[in-house]
Amino acid sequence: MSSPQDTLQTIFGYPSFRPPQDEIIQTVMDGGDALVLMPTGGGKSLCYQIPALLRSGCGIVISPLIALMKDQVDALRQLGVRASYLNSTLDAVTARQVEEALLAGELDLLYIAPERLKLDRTLSLLQQAPISLFAIDEAHCVSQWGHDFRADYLKLSVLHEYFPNVPRIALTATADARTRSEIINRLDLAEARQFIAGFDRPNIRYRIALKHNAKQQLLRFLKDEHATDAGIIYCLSRKKTEEIAHWLQEQGFNALPYHAGLDAGTRADNQSRFLREDSVIVVATIAFGMGIDKPDVRFVAHLDLPKTVESYYQETGRAGRDGEQANAWMVYGLQDVIKLRQMMGNSEGSEEHKRAEQHRLNAMLGLCEITSCRRQVLLNYFDDVLPEPCGNCDNCLEPVDTWDGTEAARMALSAVYRTGQRFGVKHVVDVLLGAETDKITQYGHDQLPTYGIGKTLDDNQWSSVFRQLVARGYLCVDVERFGALRLEEKCRPLLRGEESIELRRDIKKKEAKRLTKKFLPEDMDAALWEVLRECRRGLADEQGIPPYIIFHDRTLQEMCVTVPKNMEQFSQLGGVGERKLEKYGPNFLQAINNHLADR
Repeated sequence: MSSPQDTLQTIFGYPSFRPPQDEIIQTVMDGGDALVLMPTGGGKSLCYQIPALLRSGCGIVISPLIALMKDQVDALRQLGVRASYLNSTLDAVTARQVEEALLAGELDLLYIAPERLKLDRTLSLLQQAPISLFAIDEAHCVSQWGHDFRADYLKLSVLHEYFPNVPRIALTATADARTRSEIINRLDLAEARQFIAGFDRPNIRYRIALKHNAKQQLLRFLKDEHATDAGIIYCLSRKKTEEIAHWLQEQGFNALPYHAGLDAGTRADNQSRFLREDSVIVVATIAFGMGIDKPDVRFVAHLDLPKTVESYYQETGRAGRDGEQANAWMVYGLQDVIKLRQMMGNSEGSEEHKRAEQHRLNAMLGLCEITSCRRQVLLNYFDDVLPEPCGNCDNCLEPVDTWDGTEAARMALSAVYRTGQRFGVKHVVDVLLGAETDKITQYGHDQLPTYGIGKTLDDNQWSSVFRQLVARGYLCVDVERFGALRLEEKCRPLLRGEESIELRRDIKKKEAKRLTKKFLPEDMDAALWEVLRECRRGLADEQGIPPYIIFHDRTLQEMCVTVPKNMEQFSQLGGVGERKLEKYGPNFLQAINNHLADR
């Protein structure tokens, strides 16, 4: 194999690269460093796997994903690549065998966990071995400002010190400008070429709604659109993940909990079932999902507000890795904001860190409250530009109804000010509505000019006004004073009558247009599709690997459309390299021929 193009075709079974894969590969082939930002499912792994196969020595991949290393290595071995891993799951004898294979030049790729690089023994091992490149996967984990910070990643600067002549490639799907700068500084990548391939995932439909009855909203979404699909549901707390998983089981769904508080065996088993079985839903905290390579996740749902746009993008990006249509669905409310701000206020981070986190939460809130195209706002956060509205988010599909909220906003801000900026939303709304409560009487708030001036709106409408004023930065929630509302500097022009404000009208409308699945073309043989899936499942079960490692759904779909009759025709399918052609071609051709004979 003399070129990257030959390797792509013969090993991986694909006819051509997606830009800028070829340019990245050539940079590393030439011995240069690279920083790669590429959306989930965009083909980042090829950018280091192909140079590792073509350059002299073994490619070392630093990955935080111990639980997934085996699946990654299994997938490479299916292609005939000499791959292995070193992490804490191996016993001493097996680990020694892997080390000996490395020193003997018998490996093309070796995955290792970042904590091993703290060990002098590991560095000594690598110094004795022929190394072709270092790939630092999930490079955003080095950012102390980020959502997936791993302290062990801070040690990775030793690679540049100990191996100055070995090219390094750092890869991530999620990094704003600040995180990119931190990756460069902490990993000594100042001379690296930067490849930013864009962040857009056009096959994902973004939908965000207010919480009314979160469980029932989720149930309706699942039953209407994803009754038999694999998906991930994110919750903020461990307790909630278990409650929701149990409740979904009672509703007839195959749902499993996943969080850091579960024992390692249960976590591993639940993750394995999600990867290997069909129609499994994982209900998880943010402890789950990074590096998950399951291509047919049809939805990612959030029952609580993520802390940052980066978290939201990374988590929703686990849907639709196969390029087929998928849903990113979320419900949120003001209580989510208060809970997150309390968590931030109680954290041990510096004031600078807390301010940065507050800024990121405000950006997340802005994405939720925006009345224009969500994808444009999401991409703009990462300095990526989408010139026209996407046509595939809820705001594009069902434009938001707005109203002139200027006068209501002034009433709300004035009521917060006149009650001393010491009370939460409920009490301030009671004042505006002229409620007769003991608390209002106790503090003399029935004597205020703002008492009872807001009776043209009901309590739900006022709650919406306050939520939007918080989201847009006119008010903040003081977590140290039990959720008290306080005025922000930004509100002055609004109070003075120097500016107006349009608010979104919150009504309990039907869910945004349902996602129409286009996975199976109407003229495709659905029975053959099921035959091929069953063939794939049987082969996967025999080897104890996820079915998609055999072939992705897209390859099976191509089989249904082209119906190959011989090995030559089978070799033309996408994702069929020489090794898989030899290993699986006869099985699938037999399944196809049997199906045709039975018709």
